[in-house]
Amino acid sequence: LMRKQYIIIILLLFSGISKCTAQKVAIKTNLFYGLYTRTPNLGVEWGLSPRGTLELGGGYNWFTPNQTTSHQKLVHWLSVAEYRYWTCERFNGHFWGIHVLGTQYNIAGHKLPLLFGSDSKQFRYEGWGAGGGISYGYHFFLGNHWSLEASIGIGYVRLHYDKFKCETCGEKINTENRNYFGPTKAAISLVYLIK
Repeated sequence: LMRKQYIIIILLLFSGISKCTAQKVAIKTNLFYGLYTRTPNLGVEWGLSPRGTLELGGGYNWFTPNQTTSHQKLVHWLSVAEYRYWTCERFNGHFWGIHVLGTQYNIAGHKLPLLFGSDSKQFRYEGWGAGGGISYGYHFFLGNHWSLEASIGIGYVRLHYDKFKCETCGEKINTENRNYFGPTKAAISLVYLIK
């Protein structure tokens, strides 16, 4: 089921590329998110007006380490949509954004105190989250088609999950909900502008 969702997200991201004109579309990958969580990710950003863009992005991590040596896992998918207002012109300089996000996850053996509490490394969490927030970023030109982009966001995420003992086939302990306020986005992205 998760693979079908991932394929649908990729198809949606690329469905409008054939209609693109000069400096209206950027393809990107969030290097920070990809390296920190070892998650392949991709985003597409369309120009809507001289100062407005819409970014759709997603990541999917299906990797599970060897269960005989470790109970750690960070299996998840994440999708984000963000409207950006550029202070000068699109794909150039400073921008402010408003974003929404959704995720489904199966996480075990990771210390994530902001999301699940100080003892989070001792448990496995399987569930979903939805939320949104505001962001700020800056776009740096590297060359004719290539750029780097840095952004950070804060906001709210509602988490709903089942909590298990952190072991293979661990026993379910509880079903919980959590309201999270804090960082919702951190990105250092490599960007390719289609001209």
